[in-house]
Amino acid sequence: MKIDIKSLLLGIVTAILFSAFIYLAEYNLTIKLINSIFGLMAFAMFLYIPKKSILYAGFFIGIFWFYWVGYSFKYQNVAYMEPIIIFVFAFFYLLFFSPLYFTKNALYRAILLFGLSFIEPFHNNWMQMNLLFVDSYIGVYKYQLLSLLLALSLPSLLRGRYKYTPLMLLLFSINYGYGVQKDAPLKIKLIQTNISQDGKWLRKNLLPTVSMIFQKIQEAKANHYDVIIFPESVFPIYMNQNPKILQKLQEDSKSITIVAGSLLEENFHHYNVTYMFDKGKYTIAKKLVLVPFGEYIPLPQFARKIINDTFFSGASDFVTAKKPTDFIIKGVKFRNAICYEATSKELYEGNFDFMIATSNNAWFTPSIEPTLQNLLLKYYARQHGVTIYHSANYKGTGVVK
Repeated sequence: MKIDIKSLLLGIVTAILFSAFIYLAEYNLTIKLINSIFGLMAFAMFLYIPKKSILYAGFFIGIFWFYWVGYSFKYQNVAYMEPIIIFVFAFFYLLFFSPLYFTKNALYRAILLFGLSFIEPFHNNWMQMNLLFVDSYIGVYKYQLLSLLLALSLPSLLRGRYKYTPLMLLLFSINYGYGVQKDAPLKIKLIQTNISQDGKWLRKNLLPTVSMIFQKIQEAKANHYDVIIFPESVFPIYMNQNPKILQKLQEDSKSITIVAGSLLEENFHHYNVTYMFDKGKYTIAKKLVLVPFGEYIPLPQFARKIINDTFFSGASDFVTAKKPTDFIIKGVKFRNAICYEATSKELYEGNFDFMIATSNNAWFTPSIEPTLQNLLLKYYARQHGVTIYHSANYKGTGVVK
């Protein structure tokens, strides 16, 4: 089959424009005007490029956005899967954008793109089309995306002096501001660790890790912090099976609130959890939304068992909570979110102003994954008027607004 070089190049350029904001953020080169222009160009290209270019664009977007997903497979002793996973994501997003292939009509493509913005295949919600504009002069709400797509597509249907009048619709896509995001009335210490994933679970590293945690707690106490927050699974143990550590954390929590990730085994089920120690007692928050193909397999039971047996040494999926957990710390409510949860709309339901998010990004080092996660955190935080206090292993720690 002969490759159409022009169509290929147009597809690659579209994918680059569609992905540029991530890589600019990765290298601290974010400029709102550039993100606005590149985002507009990316959607315009999708509306008007040849049909074959649509498929090439989807293929390379899958790579540019998600090449890092396969990195985690080496920790499951199936490193050979890494290039296969990259290809799977590339081909999957070729299929994802393929509905646009079946029409050359710019308005129909605009409608299809808007429809695709609501789809989260296999519960993977990290492909948010509005995300291109999270650091730009264009807003991230759905009505703003619709206004933009109509503004860019409708001129193709008109002739004469009014041909470009629909561009006026771009006024409705401009970012006129988001809801008020407050600062929590507490002195909060966010801890970033740099523990490699392959060394995290080694027995010889447990004592140094635990010692580091308690040292950070003592330093935070000495500096009169109200709260100290550690990353996801910073304690690489089943905490409920380690009473001495529990007792020590309870004792320290009489003078500072401690939030830390760990694991929980309960009734032969495994949970990824966050512990909140406060005033000598503790609360456990179980994870509500699991990582698809990481913590659970979003497929029918027979396929789930085959994949777990083949690629995850027979390990079963983690078990989830029934609803989100809120921590009350010194009278202030914080929604708890563990890693992938913080980028899931389910965690933003209800009334709260602050979120504690914990992550372990060492699964995907080195890659753009922490940057993409941070952009998604901004996206949800700004949409919902929430301030996120994020503590991560590897990269990503900070206050997100």
